[in-house]
Order: sequence, then structure tokens, then C-alpha cells
Amino acid sequence: MTAGSAVSGLGHAESEVSAKALPRIEWAAVIMLCAAKLLLHIFTSVQRYGYFRDELYYFDLARHLAWGYVDCAPLVAVYARIALMLGGSLAALRILPALAGTAEVALSILIARELGGGRYAQWLTGLMVLLCPGFLAMDGFLTMNAFEPLFWMGCALVVARFLRTGDSRLWVWFGILVGLGLENKHSMAFFAVAVVAALLLTEHRREFLKPWIWIGVAIALLLFAPNLIWQIRHHFPTLEDLENVKRTHKNVILGPVAFVGRQILDLNPIVFPVWLAGLAWMLWSRCWRVLGLTFVVFFVMMELTHGKEYYLFPIYPMMLAAGAVAIGGWLAGLRKPALAASLRVAIMTVIAMAMAAFVPIATWMLSPEHYIAYTRAIGFMPKQLETHQRALLPQGIADQFGWPEMVEEIAGIYDSLSPEERAETGILAGNYGEAGSVDLWGSKYGLPHAISGHQNYWYWGPPKEHYDNFIVIEWSERDVQTWCTSYQGFPHESKWGMDEENTPIYLCMGAKFDLRDPKTWAKLKHWN
Repeated sequence: MTAGSAVSGLGHAESEVSAKALPRIEWAAVIMLCAAKLLLHIFTSVQRYGYFRDELYYFDLARHLAWGYVDCAPLVAVYARIALMLGGSLAALRILPALAGTAEVALSILIARELGGGRYAQWLTGLMVLLCPGFLAMDGFLTMNAFEPLFWMGCALVVARFLRTGDSRLWVWFGILVGLGLENKHSMAFFAVAVVAALLLTEHRREFLKPWIWIGVAIALLLFAPNLIWQIRHHFPTLEDLENVKRTHKNVILGPVAFVGRQILDLNPIVFPVWLAGLAWMLWSRCWRVLGLTFVVFFVMMELTHGKEYYLFPIYPMMLAAGAVAIGGWLAGLRKPALAASLRVAIMTVIAMAMAAFVPIATWMLSPEHYIAYTRAIGFMPKQLETHQRALLPQGIADQFGWPEMVEEIAGIYDSLSPEERAETGILAGNYGEAGSVDLWGSKYGLPHAISGHQNYWYWGPPKEHYDNFIVIEWSERDVQTWCTSYQGFPHESKWGMDEENTPIYLCMGAKFDLRDPKTWAKLKHWN
């Protein structure tokens, strides 16, 4: 299937749209594919591994609800707070992104229908979104990324409905979704800008002469205002954090060719012709050109700003839906029904089999040993996203190992002290994963809450208590020598965890610093 051949299905889909007679919703596809998505995550996300580093951090954000944080918008803390209310278990935490991913499948099917896709297009869309490796990995643990496609594709559905009906009042719903999306993740702004640019590049620029789109803008700003006010009051810490990431070259920077290549690989190469056909179909179609241009503008923005490859994931359900509709239209236009039926089965079967092969490396169903063996067998290992990422496993998996064991080791060091020494000993963590793990499991060992200058922990300090001693995690030995009267190192290693965690845990006796001193606390600030 080529982009050019799929475009020939344009007339069929447009005739359905112009007649304003949408195909019926394929409820069987919605129910069966959504159930498969949910069950897949239920049986893989909580079986083998543990809490992801960021999830430990989100739990502490949930204990300090606010309208903003250094490195994220506020809704992720609300998701984590819900998980805490459900007991805080791994299952309680990860059912939320699993449900979001399930809703993403349903929403994608609705987009295919809105674009004029019939039964086959809706089934094909749902199947691809269900099995897409990028989506499976994104929905495997709690992050704002799992919820981002719901806001983006909700907007895409609204835009598609507007393009089909011409009802300008729909921009009110667009504004609501953008405002809520900004409270989930700030990258929602890039998607909104891409839509605006696409409108300005077409005859739909006249919408800016009507009141409804400006009402939508006002609603979006109103919903985003609490976080914006927080950012202003705290002198825009998120921008400072992003600048630090750029300055320290934390993320892997891809050239244009490599950037496109990663998109093809992460979504599975078998669906590349599908979303490419969908792009060509939308750009060719006067009716759907706004959506095609939205993708083009957004893609170019992400490449020029050196965005991470997964920043584009939330826009692909729309592209897969468009490709499925184009293919469905092309098949419907064939003169030989028997050939069309055979091709439908063949296309669906080949896509399903090719995508199923990547499911074991996009979910957490395999043990580490079997995961490595499987990636070697198929000749594919996910690429690193950060320049300093080092581990036997991809970061998304490696960061789920070693946390409870680390806390147990810390507790052993803490318990080796006399009662008087324990009363004067704090726990100082260099990373939010370590701090979050101590705060999650430390209470059962009688450990004090962790202290850290990393990300939002810096705002929650300095500590009120004065500590003469510290158990220090992820500090260099040189710093320990400088700031401690005496110290002792305890080896720590997690075979499957990140290499940055395989550093000694130090017991610092006679600390030469007082964290209550504002100048000292300012030096501990670490945002990246």
C-alpha cells in the first residue's frame, strides 16, 4: 500500500462526509479492542517489575498538591493522589494509565468514523492503536504521557467535526480540551499552535473573524490560569528546568533523518505506509487538509526544537485513523468485491502479526533475561533517550528495578546506629527516585522522610530539623570527603537497574553543613 494509491480512496470517504451521513459506530470493535487493551495492561504492567522512578516522585507530588511543579503540570499529581486513595499499590497506580490507553483506542475509532471510515476502517484503526509499541509502552506506567493523547485526540475529533459540519460553536469544546490538556502537560500548547497554523494556511482562517474561536481561547486561558499564576509567582521554574536540560545536553539530539527513522521504528515499520497514506490523503483532501497540515506543522516544530521522539506519539492515532479510512476507501472502490475482501483480510492479518511481534518488548511481560534474549532474537532494542542513560535494559524498564532493595539497605545502615545517633541522622537523596522510594517504603523501617534538592523537593525544604549526620545517596565520594568529618561507604548495586544508581551509599558523620542555612540550601538546588 502506497500513499498515492491510498489517496484514490478519497472520493468515497468525502462523499460520506459531504452527505453528513456518518457510518454507524462499530460497537463490536470498540468493546472487543478496548477490552483487549485493558486486559493486556492488567496482566503485564503489575506482574514482573516494580514502581518506575517517576511514579515514586509523583506519589510525593500527590502528598503536596499544588497548582504547579518544577518539571510538570499539576494533573499528574492528581492521578497519583487517586492511586493513593485506592491504596497506593502498583495495580492501583497503573490501572489509571491502562484506562487512559483504553479510552485512546475508543477515541481513535471515533475519529476514524468522523473522517468517514466505515466498519473496516474502524476495526483497522483500533487494532493499530491497540498494538502500537509506542502507545503500549507509554500506557504501561503512570505518567502524564499516557493521558496526553486523550486531550490531543479529543481536540482532533472536535476539529474533524467542525470540518465536517462547519459548526463554529465547536471551538468552545476545543478550548476546554486545550485548557485541561495544558494542566496535564505543557506540550499541549505546541499541538494547539499547530492547529492554529493549519487554520491560517487554509480558507478556515475566516474562523478568526468569528467570536467562537476566541471564546475557546478565553476558556483555555482561564483553565490554564492557575498553573500560569503558579509559574509567575515562582519565577517560571519550568523554563529554568528546560534550559538546564538543554545546557547540560541531557537528551539525545537526533538529526532529521534519524528523527524520522525513530518515528517509523517506535510506531512499528508496518504501519508507516498507513500513516503516510493518511497524511497524503488528508493533505489531498480539501475537507481534511487542516488536520494534515496540523501534523506537518507539529512534526517540523518537534524536529527543529529537538524534541524527544515520543513527543509526537499523541498525534499518531489521528494519522492511523486517516490512513485506515484512506485504505478502506481505496478497497471499497475496487471493481472486484472478492479481491477487495481478500485484501482486507490480508492487510489486517499482516499488520496484526507484524505488530504482535513487538508486544513483548513494549510491555512488561518478560523477565529481564527473556527480554534481552527476545530483543536479540528479533534484532531490535529500544534506543536510549538520554545521553547518560546506561543499563542492560531500556531506561523505561531499568528504572523499575532496585528501589525497595535500596531502601532496605538504607534501613540497615540506619539501624546500625545508636538511638542517639539515629535521632541526629537524616537521609539526603540526590535524585527524586531515591527520595520517593524512601518516602514510600521508609516508614515501615522507621526512617525519616528523605531530603533532596532535586526538582520539586527543593521547594519542600529546607528541613526544620538540624542533622549532624546523613545517609547520603548518589553523592560523589569527593563531595562526601569535603562535607563530612568522617564517612563510611556501603556498596550498592542493582543488576537490572540504572548504572547511575550503582554507587555506594555513604554514612556521613559530623556534617560540615547545616541545611537550614538558606545559602546552603540554595546550593543544593538541582533542576534538570
